[in-house]
Amino acid sequence: MITRSRAKARVSGIARRRVGALALCAGFALGAGIATTGQARADAAHPKIGFSIDDLRLERWGHDRDYFVAAAKALGATVNVQSADASEERQTAQIENLISRGMDVIVIVPFNGKVLANTIAEAKQAGIKVISYDRLILDSDIDAYVSFDNVRVGQMQAQGVVDAAPTGNYYLLGGAPTDNNAKLLREGQMKVLKPLVDGGKIQIVGAQWVKEWSPTEGLSIVENALTANNNNIQGIVASNDALAGGAIQALAAQGLAGKTAVSGQDADLAAAQRIVKGTQTMTVYKPLKLIATTAAQLAVDLVRGKSPAYTTKMNNGMKDVNTILLTPIPLNKSNIDRLVTDGYFTHAQIYGN
Repeated sequence: MITRSRAKARVSGIARRRVGALALCAGFALGAGIATTGQARADAAHPKIGFSIDDLRLERWGHDRDYFVAAAKALGATVNVQSADASEERQTAQIENLISRGMDVIVIVPFNGKVLANTIAEAKQAGIKVISYDRLILDSDIDAYVSFDNVRVGQMQAQGVVDAAPTGNYYLLGGAPTDNNAKLLREGQMKVLKPLVDGGKIQIVGAQWVKEWSPTEGLSIVENALTANNNNIQGIVASNDALAGGAIQALAAQGLAGKTAVSGQDADLAAAQRIVKGTQTMTVYKPLKLIATTAAQLAVDLVRGKSPAYTTKMNNGMKDVNTILLTPIPLNKSNIDRLVTDGYFTHAQIYGN
């Protein structure tokens, strides 16, 4: 058995050895107070939570951060938020930094869910709980996972495109190959599309994963797909709104924006605006306040020894992980105002008036 003091000394040594990397990614602390190196561990009434986020440069994660911090603060916790800016090495260094700061629990949105096993083992040796947020961390001894049902999201995306374009040529624009969610989305998409392919109603003329969910790369891929198919593509199943934006830019250059059906996910503001304009067919809204507040409550419950209300278990390659899966909501022009009702965006933001 490794004692907390010995484990913390060991990870502090790791942090010192990587001080150069940590200097680039110190992150920032939010909440009722700031957790600093050497500070005594908080009691159960005031847990210290580390929140390691894949990339705060993407609009979606800023919303998650703000909702999570507000919910955690209301529960008496402090939160140290750090952004890896889409870097495996930076995220590993930041998590080690959070370990050395004596967090009670670390919540992680992984950039690459396949490379964190050793770092998470260090956290567990130090007695720190670990929660995987939105994306499942693979082959690691995590304590819990909270996300939306991503297979269901994929089904909604494909069905949204099929409803708008029930026949013709389809292109599948997948997410980052390092993101387990991208595979779950594709699984859901194919549940809808495969019977239609088998029945000859649609043809999948191409499919490609897009590294780091890059809209620029998505734009290039769709440009090439349009060229290869003489612009004869009726549906693009894009796995998130950033990729949808790149796809629609390529379509617009060929006069096809609004003619080719395009899906999305995340309910980004630009996507909501495109849906109103008719250039994007639909998006999948995952109420971020719901997942963030659920995760904050889960983190605090684990520190306080309470039993969270899990909905299922998901195997991450090492273990069956206690999981909370939330229900996503498909949005199109007919119900895009749900974002206004929920206070996610204002009417003026979406409609420009």
